[in-house]
Amino acid sequence: MKLASTKTAAVFIMLLLVITIIPAGIAIEWDAHTEAEIPAWELKWETAGNSGIEAVMAGPAAGWTWVRAREARPLSPAGTASAWMRITLPPAGATPAILIDRVFGDNLKAYIDNRLIYDSSGDVEYSGNKVLIPLPAQDSAKPLYLWNAGSGEFGIEGHIRVGSYNQLLSFYVKQDLVDVVLGAAMIFMAGALLICLLFLKPEFFYSGFFLALVILSFGVLLLTYSPFLTLILSRGDRLRQISFDMALFTIMPAFTLYFEQLFGPGKRGFTTRVRKFQLAYSVFCTAALILNAAVSFRLDALYSILTINATGVLMMAQLIYLLYLALSYARKGNSDAILFTGGFSIFAVVSVAELLRYFISMERYHLYWWKWGMVVFILSLIAILGKRFAGSHEKALEYARELEKFNNELQRSEKMEIISELAASVAHEVRNPLQVTRGFLQILGERSGNKEKEYLKMAVGELDRASVIITDFLTFAKPGLDIVDVFEVSGELKHVSGILLPLANLQGGSIELRLQQELQVTGSPAKFKQAFINLIKNSIESLQEEGEIVVTAWRTGNWVIISVKDNGEGMKVSELARLGEPYYSNKTKGTGLGLMVTFRIIEAMNGTIEFHSRKGEGTEVLIKLPASSMN
Repeated sequence: MKLASTKTAAVFIMLLLVITIIPAGIAIEWDAHTEAEIPAWELKWETAGNSGIEAVMAGPAAGWTWVRAREARPLSPAGTASAWMRITLPPAGATPAILIDRVFGDNLKAYIDNRLIYDSSGDVEYSGNKVLIPLPAQDSAKPLYLWNAGSGEFGIEGHIRVGSYNQLLSFYVKQDLVDVVLGAAMIFMAGALLICLLFLKPEFFYSGFFLALVILSFGVLLLTYSPFLTLILSRGDRLRQISFDMALFTIMPAFTLYFEQLFGPGKRGFTTRVRKFQLAYSVFCTAALILNAAVSFRLDALYSILTINATGVLMMAQLIYLLYLALSYARKGNSDAILFTGGFSIFAVVSVAELLRYFISMERYHLYWWKWGMVVFILSLIAILGKRFAGSHEKALEYARELEKFNNELQRSEKMEIISELAASVAHEVRNPLQVTRGFLQILGERSGNKEKEYLKMAVGELDRASVIITDFLTFAKPGLDIVDVFEVSGELKHVSGILLPLANLQGGSIELRLQQELQVTGSPAKFKQAFINLIKNSIESLQEEGEIVVTAWRTGNWVIISVKDNGEGMKVSELARLGEPYYSNKTKGTGLGLMVTFRIIEAMNGTIEFHSRKGEGTEVLIKLPASSMN
């Protein structure tokens, strides 16, 4: 119960984290702002280089076209080398600035009144990143000219906001810092997991290692895809792009390999073949990346087609295939697959939808929702790993309990073997002298007076009691069933009840029989009766006023169950634990041999015996014997 409540609390905390973190992150990115928004701007294409700000400002008004903020970025005509954009700035405060949502290309310059106020100098390769440009306070409400160029597509799109530099910087940070925080947290999580895995066995290390690799790759993707890095890294765009590509090439085979570790190689080993193909493709892409870097990135266009575009298509196919497999495993009731499918379905659907939108928009769309689907998916992967660790821990505890039980049984068996040998030796050596002594006492009794006869009678009674104890010794030492037969349980129990009913009545108690008919077991009827005489006699001796003993017998499957239940004084837990130990008895004059004999007889009949008792509430003995059929 305690373990179940702990698991429930852990699941509740995880769900609470998801419910708290994801909406909080979305709320931060969608935080309201009060800055002025530019509704539209003018655009003019150039076919050769930068004609200069003077020529543009002095040039004719013709050639300029209007672009609205919420429209898609216009594609540049063939032969276009750069573009000019003219933005009319509204009045601003003491520290004005302009924030552009998405800038493309590899060069951006900003001019006001023929003066250069911003120059990226080709340090940044824009791919839909934000740009924050401080503006001179005295130049507010003047036209701002932006010159933009690139080797491929270039231009600006999205929202353009003008306002206080501090407010825009705060908005910029809040909007994109979530990616950095999530990415850094996942990288830290992967590192911590890898350190912990060093102390685990190899079978746990490999599955955990690939999970850590998946989490690490996701973290690097989040961190390097965030536009926030362009604000704090002035010349690290190439390194950011390389890191993003390497994480992308790593996550494909690592993800499939982790899936293979969880659910196997798939039908006809197809999952394994997919993983091998992805590994070979990732090696090819890495080699292409090294070659492109060796020639100073002059093969960017070819590299992008062979790796980035093709990788996106392959990732969509991979996500769809693995989602199909996960759903099929979940339908079969695999608990790991159900957890995996829950998180993976969200991630796969969101990622495939965004990748399709990215390619349909000619790579203009900025991927956004995939990171939240990824967070949910990572949590489901961690839940699977934690579930496996918990299962292994439970299995280890179960093995420990079984080992302890086996050791206890072994010690008990060794004790019983020693006592059996001692009992057999003592019984054989003592029985004959006792019989001789009893005979002499009887002869003396015939020749003695009344007073001496009374004492001699008491001595003979004690010798008879000693003989009974010796008989118990022999039965305990040799519990084998001399005469083995198939007999009916209810008849034998009725016979035992008839013998002991007078003794129960003397104690003020009663015996009630609730016996199912035609219950057959194999064994010695005499030994069977001896065992139940001992059990029912113990129950009678524990009775108090209005005592009752209920003997019930029924069949369940291939077993006959017999219950002997009383409402006597009961036993403590410490007393229950010692039942069956050599010479242990909770009765004043008891030897414990009767119960030991009962244990041995039931064991010889291939049965089991269990005691359930509470102090002051009574005791129940459950005997389980293999059922037989009479011919």
